[in-house]
Amino acid sequence: MRVATDVGGTFTDLVYCDYDEATGQTGRIVAVKCDTTPPDFERGVMQAIELAGLPASDIAFFAHGTTVVINALTERKGAKVGLITTAGFRDALEIARGNRPDLFNFVFSKPAPFVPRHLRLEIGERMDHRGRVVAPFDPADLAPIVDHFRAENVEALAICFLHAYANATHEEQAEAEIQRLWPELGSVLSSHRITREWREYERTSTTVLSAYVHPLAQGYLRRLGRQLNATGVRCPVYIMQSNGGVATVRAAGANPINMVESGPASGMLGAIALGQIIGESDLIALDIGGTTAKCALIEKSRARITTDYKLEWSRTNAGYPIKVPVLDLVEIGAGGGSIAWMDPGGKLHVGPRSAGAVPGPAAFGRGGTEPTTTDANLITGRIDPDFILGGRIVPDMDNARRAFAALGQRIGTTVEETARGVIRVANANMVNALKLVSVNKGFDPREFTLMAFGGGGGSHACALARELGIPKVVVPVNAAVFSAWGMLMTDLRRDVVRTRVIGLQPGAAAAIAASYDELAAELAAQFAEDGVSAERLSLIRYADMRYVGQEHSVKIEFPDGRIDTHILARAAERFHVAHEREYSFRLESPVELVNYHLAGLLAVPKPGLPKLQNDERGLEQAVRGRRQVDFDEDGVHDTPIYARERMPVGILLGGPAVIEEPATTIVVPPDHSVEMDAYGNIHISIKERESKS
Repeated sequence: MRVATDVGGTFTDLVYCDYDEATGQTGRIVAVKCDTTPPDFERGVMQAIELAGLPASDIAFFAHGTTVVINALTERKGAKVGLITTAGFRDALEIARGNRPDLFNFVFSKPAPFVPRHLRLEIGERMDHRGRVVAPFDPADLAPIVDHFRAENVEALAICFLHAYANATHEEQAEAEIQRLWPELGSVLSSHRITREWREYERTSTTVLSAYVHPLAQGYLRRLGRQLNATGVRCPVYIMQSNGGVATVRAAGANPINMVESGPASGMLGAIALGQIIGESDLIALDIGGTTAKCALIEKSRARITTDYKLEWSRTNAGYPIKVPVLDLVEIGAGGGSIAWMDPGGKLHVGPRSAGAVPGPAAFGRGGTEPTTTDANLITGRIDPDFILGGRIVPDMDNARRAFAALGQRIGTTVEETARGVIRVANANMVNALKLVSVNKGFDPREFTLMAFGGGGGSHACALARELGIPKVVVPVNAAVFSAWGMLMTDLRRDVVRTRVIGLQPGAAAAIAASYDELAAELAAQFAEDGVSAERLSLIRYADMRYVGQEHSVKIEFPDGRIDTHILARAAERFHVAHEREYSFRLESPVELVNYHLAGLLAVPKPGLPKLQNDERGLEQAVRGRRQVDFDEDGVHDTPIYARERMPVGILLGGPAVIEEPATTIVVPPDHSVEMDAYGNIHISIKERESKS
């Protein structure tokens, strides 16, 4: 039995499947969904296991994704952190960067540091950019600092010395001395163990944020492990990472910032795996959950990786940089629980504030009084009030209508018009997010298939695809718990990155090869700590490259093979192509390699998707009834409602239609065509909107 759990902002999902490693055969796949239980998130996981009726002794693989890290950061519920840095760099977090996103806002203020100034202290050590000692480390400098932090009840320490990415000796010495002076402090994180990329502000920010969530993440993982152990789970537990792989609990706990986008990453990896099964290699993956919507672009079955992730970045907020490998995705506050509201100027907004699991949407009857996207879909007839979570939630539609009546009174619209407007605004927000991962990166969305999942994916996918000219939508089987299924399709993965700037001239081949070999040895040592031999690993080389004189770089996948002048020429051409696609031009200037990036993967057995038995009965068996559904610009239609689990394989049907399963609803506007494949995935061909001219 292989099990994966995904803790979201509103629901906790669990997927399990019977899988025979000897034959590679996958039996039944079962999914369950229950409420997320903040702040004790592990309680929701255990409830999901109980709801699924899983015999603990049968579990051979357990993967887990969690929002505990991102929630602690966004809600500011982490530890009290002290920062020790090189003399003169105490205010790096305060100074930050000058490239603010809201350029013409003259009252713009930089994000407040996670560590106040009185908890940022300096010592006199110093390295230069080549890793040579300029000022030696003196252990005596740390005693008064430790005394000060003790008196301030600091719970975690971050150490970030100048140019430690080039030479970590002083950080290692400081670590050892702090452990001697303060042995009971369990959270001491040095920058060289978190990230080895240059840029002092970004490196300091990443280290501080990892220290900020370290005690919380460690405590959560320990509690989860104890509870799983108490139920009889004896297999290793793996934690989903933002880089698109899983890691052991020990590795995940050592650097918890790698879990910042744990759940969304697994959904994108699931999209790649499903795309390979159904023959779709170029995808835009969209995950609409209860709190947020996440999207990523997948080209030739590969997701883009970045180390330029920013927490809380927006068009008006510079956010907080995190320099660890993360799947290149965009996340916005536009989920089913996103609250609709009006600003003082009378403009309608949807999100980013969410009703979450508690109190939830107004229709859920748990105390929510504000209108949400889910409520809007219920009022317009797109979601059946009597079939929320398969009927487990008894709706309070009067409460939902009151919420929209109050908002509509301010706008001057009816309840139905207001609900329609909320869906339009939510869709516009999602379209902007989809453009950020496609058009803004130089990709034409019309050349991709939109794979939509999460509880809200099927409700909005067709409208989004039509707006962007995307010709096809795929809604996966078990779409509401697809991110959890994606964890079963991910490999054990670790990434190491090093900054060493070198020109891409022919004579550099030996030095570049030696640097990648050094990273490979480091990866082998890290995996060896988890009992994995280097012979079992597969390696993927990346490189951050730029034109000489540029400030920022572009990440490419570095060509395989023995590194020689031919490989360097291929790498340079890949960089030119990527740069032109992203920035619309290429130069004849010399190219240099800035960051070496090596990913090590240990393949895990992956369950497939069992094929459905072909039912000779017709489509009539799948009809649950009919209801009036508002398709916005396509009008209100008396619409047939289909139960997905009773739909026959290969059947073709035309819109308008609504296809339901307990935790998700697929809305198919008029003139679109639908087919269900042999695995239960829904394929929708999008009809372009006719020109009004």
